[in-house]
Amino acid sequence: MTHTLLPDFLPAIRTLNDSMPLTKEDLLSEEFLIKKHGELEMYYAPHNEYINNEARIIIVGITPGWSQMKIAYEHFVKGLAAEKEIKVVLRETKIAAGFAGAMRTNLISMLNQCGIPESLYINDSLALFNECRTLLHTTSVIKYPVFYKGKNYTGHQPGMLQSKLLAEYATKFFAEEIGEINKNALIIPLGKTVESIIRHLLADNKLAGHTILFGFPHPSGANGHRVRQFEKQKYSLAETVRKWSDQA
Repeated sequence: MTHTLLPDFLPAIRTLNDSMPLTKEDLLSEEFLIKKHGELEMYYAPHNEYINNEARIIIVGITPGWSQMKIAYEHFVKGLAAEKEIKVVLRETKIAAGFAGAMRTNLISMLNQCGIPESLYINDSLALFNECRTLLHTTSVIKYPVFYKGKNYTGHQPGMLQSKLLAEYATKFFAEEIGEINKNALIIPLGKTVESIIRHLLADNKLAGHTILFGFPHPSGANGHRVRQFEKQKYSLAETVRKWSDQA
């Protein structure tokens, strides 16, 4: 069973008002703080607790940002207010918050150009976030939101493996999560920071048997080199997807 902090934070979540929107004052508070180290802060958020064990595609980011955190809490609180089962609420929260916003649009376009729809026999990668969601698992190397000097942590200052707090999540808990998922899945690390952690885990034999789509740029609009990087890698990415599909 993977590492989960939901039981620790569920009582505090139940005290949140279901009137929206939730604010930073509501969520970036002591009640939801997991740990603080220097100018690094890690907070609890409920959207990476659900694991889709039968996923064919695993998309991996660095850590959830504020926008994802906010969306996750709002869906989770609404689900609790509707008296749904926790398991159902966790799944719906995962679907709502996973790479939400403009990043998802960029991601879908890149997945389409890599041949993901053809490999899964679907019309468009958009379906992975909708009617074909059972094929997809989204996660992050550090599954709980991390902030550095109050801003979204980008994988630097400090590097993940240079921080004891972050290294434990990146190398231990993340590897355990991936270990619960179908080994025929294709892992897509978003950007060089995630890719470096994946390579570290491969070297330690913690991700044996998985196919990794190396060279996939981070889809964030803040990544100004995204388009150029993708054009350079597109054909090799598509070839990796094709080989994975043929072996599946």
